[in-house]
Parts: sequence; structure tokens; C-alpha cells
Amino acid sequence: MIGIDQILRLPLLPLLLAQALWVRRQAQLLPEPKGLLTGTTGQGLPFRLLIIGDSSAAGVGAATQSAALSGQLVSRLANRYQLTWQLEARTGNTTPDTIQRLSVLEPVAFDCAIIALGVNDVTRMTSKAQFVSQQATLFKVLKDRFQVRQILSSGVPPLQHFPLIPSPLAWTLGRHATRLDAGLAKLASQTEGVCHLPLALPQDPEMVATDGFHPSPKAYSVWAANLARHVS
Repeated sequence: MIGIDQILRLPLLPLLLAQALWVRRQAQLLPEPKGLLTGTTGQGLPFRLLIIGDSSAAGVGAATQSAALSGQLVSRLANRYQLTWQLEARTGNTTPDTIQRLSVLEPVAFDCAIIALGVNDVTRMTSKAQFVSQQATLFKVLKDRFQVRQILSSGVPPLQHFPLIPSPLAWTLGRHATRLDAGLAKLASQTEGVCHLPLALPQDPEMVATDGFHPSPKAYSVWAANLARHVS
């Protein structure tokens, strides 16, 4: 079924392109935070964690990795495990970019993989069918190459709530994000060992970084807490 946003995309195209160019000019280019990208910490049973994704997984919006998603997640899990963790994320990554990166990594076994992807797939207008197929390939790579037994897939972020993006561009991107996330949730429900976790952050200005686009350290804390509850 074709969504109303897809029907209106063509007549709105000149405005959408103008707004996209405006967003690109106005965007504050925050760097990926400095800090450890791998390590071992904590006490308890040995547990290996892989975190993959785009700029949000990389921690953009936080000053250091300790305040970003990976650092806050590691600090929570270190209370339960002797945790060996690795972060493989880069600003701009799409699902195919991540698959390509994993294909050249040493095939070390991980107990759990956390995926934070989708924004760049949305902005590139990847179709739902393509996105689901690519995510299925990603799940297979994680299982076959890295023996991952638990995959936690964060939901596609709700771009309609990003303060930087004006309407109707925000509405159009948000509708497409919802479409891709629905496909991702269905795929996860049909794939053994995969859990889809909707990215539900409070609609609070303190949850957004200064660029109006990325999570703030406070948002990373909420996100990490939700992920930690599901890691097993």
C-alpha cells in the first residue's frame, strides 16, 4: 500500500529539496567523541559485546565515549559481566556500509550485538523492501561470521521529531522512518535470536544535542539503560 507521503513526494519535491539543502547548510557538524572503542572491564561471567551502527552508535552529541551510548552501556553491563566490548560505528553509515565493514573485521565470536542504524537509510530514501533485505543480510553476517547469539536491533529513529528538520521534510522523513521501522520489527519477529527495541526517547529538549539532530548524553543514558535491560 502506498503511503500518503509517497503520493505527495513528487508535488512537494521542490520544497523538500530546498529544505534538505537548508538543513545541510545549517547543520552543526559535531565530531565523533574521543575515547576507547574497545576494552575489557567488570566482574562476573565473561561476555563479549559488539556495538555497530551510524553516528548515534559512534556517540555524536556527546563529548566523550564515556558519555555516549557505548560508554554508558558498558558501565551498566560491567556490573553484571566481565565485559569485552568493541564499537564499530561511523558517521554516515548505512546498512550496506556496516555490512561492508563487518566483512573485513576479524571474525571473533560475540555473545551479543547491538545495532543502531536507519537514519541514513531513511535520508537516502532506501525502499522498505531494500532495507528489510539489507537488514536480513546484516543479521546473517552477525550470526555466521561472528557467532552472535543475541541481536538487539534499535528501532529506526523518529526523524519527524528532530528539531533541526523543518516541515514538511520532517513529516516526509518521519513517515518513511516509520515505514522502515515497521519492516524491521516484522523481520526481527521472524528471525531467531533477534529482538527489535523501538527507540522511544522522551520528547524533551534536553534529549537532543546542540545540533538539533543527534542524541544528547542524557538521551544516550536512557537509551543505554533500555538496551542493558535486554542484554542476556
